[in-house]
Amino acid sequence: MTSATRVMTASGVRPSARPRGRGLIRHWPMYVAIAPFFLLFLGFGLFPTAYSLVLSFQDWNGLGTAEWTGIDNYTRLFTDGTFWLSVRNTFVIFALSTFPMLAIAIAVAALLNNAVRFSTAFRIAYFVPNITSVVAMAVLFGSIFGENFGLANAALNSLGLPGVQWLSTPFGIQLTISILITYQWTGYNAIIFLAGMQSIGGEVYEAAKLDGAGPIRSFFSITLPLLRPTIIFVLVVSTVTGMQSFTEAQVLTASSSTTNPNSGGAGQGGLTMVLYFYQQAFSYNRFGYGAAIAWGVFLIVVIFTIISWRFTAGKKEDKARA
Repeated sequence: MTSATRVMTASGVRPSARPRGRGLIRHWPMYVAIAPFFLLFLGFGLFPTAYSLVLSFQDWNGLGTAEWTGIDNYTRLFTDGTFWLSVRNTFVIFALSTFPMLAIAIAVAALLNNAVRFSTAFRIAYFVPNITSVVAMAVLFGSIFGENFGLANAALNSLGLPGVQWLSTPFGIQLTISILITYQWTGYNAIIFLAGMQSIGGEVYEAAKLDGAGPIRSFFSITLPLLRPTIIFVLVVSTVTGMQSFTEAQVLTASSSTTNPNSGGAGQGGLTMVLYFYQQAFSYNRFGYGAAIAWGVFLIVVIFTIISWRFTAGKKEDKARA
């Protein structure tokens, strides 16, 4: 017995600790069971991520030998006006979709929380858009918001209002994409808000009712403040997904793009950051520059997510101190 495996006690020498590696041998079936996940993550997650970082410092068209160019791709990225246009488009679509979506989702969750009949059917109905194919929904929305025979303009004309150029103007494209994203994610977020509302104790509402508070006063004075952690979670998740919008813009603008199906439609109004990365990497075979765009998108998402979280958390801390 060596000194390293010996533990001294008041009465003498205690039995040696379990030899290192014995746990691995004893529990090897468990490690084998979880090994596929880590192997797949290593092969299809960690390695491509690390390789894209190396590729962002190179110039490569997909064939032949890559040429090391240092930070040239990142220097070009900071002076690329089309990239900053894609950043602006992404933020406009994010603002037009996320904040209305959160408000509608909270209202839907409040209705579901008070529903006494067919509540399960309503939850399923609201969740269906989230499990429907995004491509199928984008094709459907392309027909609904068509300028000549679309249902949206037909409804406006029936009310005596002029039709809207949904897919032939930059703002019309951004508004259409925002409506699609709102429709897709409202039900999903409503289910999360509903779970948060049902975790609030009923005695709080009973006490408020005894004090004379009505349903509206209870909603704004009890439900919303106690729902703040859930709102922060949904806002952070919506920020991450909103900054990476791709399929909605690609499918909706592909038919209206004159030069390239990945150019973002009229005035490049639907050119989001991820769509621009896809265009440069897979339409023009600029894999090095595409990798630099991907890492630029990653940094923007991280910074904006931290700002959103700090803003909402800061409001909570200020209110707690007050």
